[in-house]
Formats: sequence, C-alpha cells, structure tokens
Amino acid sequence: MEDKQWTVRIRITEDGDDTRAEAVLTTQDQAQSTPQDTSAVTGRGVAHRNPIDRPIPEIGDELAASRALEDLAIRLHDIASDDIVQLAGPVDPGGSQAWERP
Repeated sequence: MEDKQWTVRIRITEDGDDTRAEAVLTTQDQAQSTPQDTSAVTGRGVAHRNPIDRPIPEIGDELAASRALEDLAIRLHDIASDDIVQLAGPVDPGGSQAWERP
C-alpha cells in the first residue's frame, strides 16, 4: 500500500471588518521529495462583518476559512475532471472492447 501526505495551510488576514483566507493544498510524493514532485492548489474565501453585528473575529475567520476550503475543493475537483478527460481511457491504443455490448 502506498502512503501519501497532502498538506493544507490556511492563511487568514483581517483588515477592519473584512477577513480573507487562502487555503493552499500542497501535494508531494514523500519518497521522491524533489520540487518537480510537488504541486499546489489554492482556494480563496472572504467574509465581511455587518456593522450592526458584534465584533467577534473568530466568526469572520471561520467563514473566510470555510469559503477558502470550499473554493479549494471545487478547484481540486475541476483538476481531477480535466485529468479524467485528458488522461482516462483505454490503456490499449487499439481501443478496448471491454465496454461494448455483445
């Protein structure tokens, strides 16, 4: 069985009533730890506090971070979908008959 480790780092910045988050997924093959084996995908999220709400920064952090993770998930899914379109298909260049009905 092959073990892989992917890391997500979330960076949160606040500016007044605005909170921004950036979630960066880094994938790296631990057995081959060269920069060529590393890739990153980034998702972004924002939150804005309504001026009539109490100032509780943790809520803005949570919202912005969750939105960044949601954006990251969508981007990662898009990458996987593109890979399926470009890379999936029969291994046999002559075209496999495995999925045709008799």
